[in-house]
Amino acid sequence: MDRRAFLADSLGAAAAVRLPAHVRPLTPPGNSGAVGTTHLVELREGLRSLYHLDDAYGGTAVRSLAIRHLRRVRRVINTGKYPDTIGRQLQLLSGEIAGYCGWLHFDADDQDNARRYWGEALTTATVLRDADLEIRVFSQMSLQATYEGRARDGLDLARAAQERATSLGSPVLQSISATRGTRALALMADGTRARRRLADAMRLLDRNGRGRPSPEWAAFHGPTELEYAQGLLYAELGNHQAATQFLRAALAHQESSYGRNRALYGLTLVRSLIDAGEVDEGAARAVEALEHLEEVESGRVMRRLAEVAGALRHVDAVSARDAAEQLTQYSKAKGAA
Repeated sequence: MDRRAFLADSLGAAAAVRLPAHVRPLTPPGNSGAVGTTHLVELREGLRSLYHLDDAYGGTAVRSLAIRHLRRVRRVINTGKYPDTIGRQLQLLSGEIAGYCGWLHFDADDQDNARRYWGEALTTATVLRDADLEIRVFSQMSLQATYEGRARDGLDLARAAQERATSLGSPVLQSISATRGTRALALMADGTRARRRLADAMRLLDRNGRGRPSPEWAAFHGPTELEYAQGLLYAELGNHQAATQFLRAALAHQESSYGRNRALYGLTLVRSLIDAGEVDEGAARAVEALEHLEEVESGRVMRRLAEVAGALRHVDAVSARDAAEQLTQYSKAKGAA
């Protein structure tokens, strides 16, 4: 296969997203030769670029690119010539991208399509018997379950992920699964077990480097993620003063490259400040947050923005009413754009 031809189709054809310079174009293979390691590396680099875009801008902005990349990989699988070893890697990559499409649709708040893509990814994981892909999908489906208020399902999915992560010997993947379980238990109002599970997540993260290396997709998980999880835990248990302390720390420690998470953390902090009675600070931070949302396209973030606006409207204070009005106008303008 002509590598230059393979790189001719643009991964960044969607102009709505600012693609970084290192994203290079890709095309489906022709019939002129075999798919080799170089082509596989290029396809993986395309997925890696999508990770960076999602971190910065959110899933709504990136999902169409991911769907195109998934179709591209599937065309390579169905039309290319390659040995079995390359074929397995292509199939695994297809499953990883399908799972990632599930995540992006989840972040865009398109839950039915998220389930569909995760189902495709799990099918691939089962056929290939790939535990890492199973862990990834189960942990993300656990997050979705708690997001939708299905705490028991969230706990069961987190357990499934943790069982596989334990067998795989990856402390970081075990920590991610334990963190998902923490959220589910908090929603079930089981504070004792939720605290214990979060302590497990912290202990496991401290063991990073001693077991199996964590995969690239797990790079988001670290002390900042656990600070955020602890803030959510305290908020769910009604200790809003403690929640604000951990949410402040999570926001302060979150890297600037994670634009979507910074937006989500900031709005979650605002909600806890309101619940803790710190209305003026919450209102001020809510208005400040609008400046950081311009380039973020995430259904989850916009839902959190609507929740914060609703909470502010129910507070009898001038600062709260003014902030609620600004948030509402911003949401309308962004929705019309």
